Amino acid sequence: MTTTSTPEGTTMGTPHDTPHDTQPRTDCAIDPDGRITFRLPPVPTARPRLLLRLRPKKGRPETHRHLLDLAPDPTGTHLHAVLEPDPALAEGRWDVYLLPEPEAERRRLRPGLRDLRALVDGHLRDRSAPVAVRIPYATKDGFLALRAWLRTAHAEARAIDVTDRAMTVTARLHGAGLREDATVRLRLRGTDTVRCLRPRIDDDAKGFSFTIGPEDLAADGEAADRIWDAFVRPTADAAPVRIGRLLDDVADRKHVYVYPAVTRNGSSLRPYYTVDNDLAIDEKKPHSPKCPK
Repeated sequence: MTTTSTPEGTTMGTPHDTPHDTQPRTDCAIDPDGRITFRLPPVPTARPRLLLRLRPKKGRPETHRHLLDLAPDPTGTHLHAVLEPDPALAEGRWDVYLLPEPEAERRRLRPGLRDLRALVDGHLRDRSAPVAVRIPYATKDGFLALRAWLRTAHAEARAIDVTDRAMTVTARLHGAGLREDATVRLRLRGTDTVRCLRPRIDDDAKGFSFTIGPEDLAADGEAADRIWDAFVRPTADAAPVRIGRLLDDVADRKHVYVYPAVTRNGSSLRPYYTVDNDLAIDEKKPHSPKCPK
C-alpha cells in the first residue's frame, strides 16, 4: 500500500459530498500501534483509493489530505487499505471518502464494523514523544471519520474522584518526565490568570495527582462563572502540557463522562472534558443580588 499527500490548494474530486444513503459501509480495525485497516465492498473501477481529508474550520479551505491505495483482500471479496502509524496525522477530525478513480467525484463513506479493542487499555501503555493518537468514529450525521491528536507531550487523566469537599485528579505524563519542581497549572480561559498547585508525584516520575477545592480558585473574590483549563508543567522551565483523556476508544467524551460538582458555601466546581477531550473545571459562584432600580 502507498500513502501520498496532496499539496495545499489542490482539488481531489469534487468538494461536494454525495448523500450518505447511497454510500458503501466500511469496516475498520486498529492495532495497538495505531495502524488502521479499512475494508469495504469492491467497486467497478481499476484504481480505487481512499481519501482522508482534515476537516477545515468553518470558512477555511482544505489543506491536509492523504490517499491510500485500495487492493483486493486475500479472499477477493473485499477491498482493503492500510493507514500506517507514520506519518502521524495532524490533529483534528479526518473525514473518509472513496475516490473510485483519480478524477472521479469523491464519495463519503458510512461506518461498518469498528474494531477498537486494541484502544480500550491504551492508557496503560507509556507513549514516547510525540504522542500521536487516532480513533475511528461515526459522526453525528452517520459518516466514518477519524479523530486525531498530535502533541509533543500529553498528560492522561486516569481517575477523577469528587467528594463533598474537593476533587482529586490522578494522571500520567507521556512524552516527558516530572521533576520535583513540577506544577499543575489551572489557567482561566481567555486570560493570563493562572492558579498553581503542587502535585503528588509517583516514584517513576510519570504518574501524579492533585486535589482542588473551591477555595483554591476563589482568592480574587470574583463572582462571575468561569472555566479553568488544566495543565501540568513537568519542570519549572518546561512548557505546560495539557491534561486530558485521549488514550482509549472514546473519540468524544464531553457528553459521555459527566461528573458531579463539589459544592460549598454557594460555590461549586465541576470537572468536565472539552470537545477536544481536554480536562477543564467549570467554576460557579454565588451571584450578588441586583439592586432595584
